[in-house]
Amino acid sequence: MAVTLSGCGKQQGANPEASAAATASPPAAAGPEAAPGITVSDAIVRLPAVPGNPGVAYLTVTQGAGAPRKIAAIHVDGVERAEIHESATKNGVTSMKAVREVPLEPGKSVQFAPGGYHVMLFGIGEALKAGGTAELTMTLDDGDKVSVAAKVEGLGGDDAMAGHDMKM
Repeated sequence: MAVTLSGCGKQQGANPEASAAATASPPAAAGPEAAPGITVSDAIVRLPAVPGNPGVAYLTVTQGAGAPRKIAAIHVDGVERAEIHESATKNGVTSMKAVREVPLEPGKSVQFAPGGYHVMLFGIGEALKAGGTAELTMTLDDGDKVSVAAKVEGLGGDDAMAGHDMKM
């Protein structure tokens, strides 16, 4: 069954990293209420082209020193449900699946971006508007949390899913 989703997959003819970096949030350093050694940067929430469809969130998570950790969940204010997904392309068909956790390694970053890990956003509330911000909170496997303000953007003419069929 082929399904086209507005928030998942690779952009054609565009550099998603360049467009995300131009509009993404500044880094959130780990503070007293945050997970030690974990930083979150470049957080954006991309609204769907069609209201009622899922949106998507992208971000970069970096772990400093310490033992390996795992991202267990991500919550976005103003959204009913957020799920971590991973996309992969095989034989020219891009598919995605939900994942339970994302491993982090000391000294490395994990990028949530089109074509790889990303956060699917279901039930986006009317309060989330392009040009605003939404609080994104990441929970690690030990219960530590990190929050960052994610910039909210609309798709406009930059539909990340144009021409992609997704198998779920």
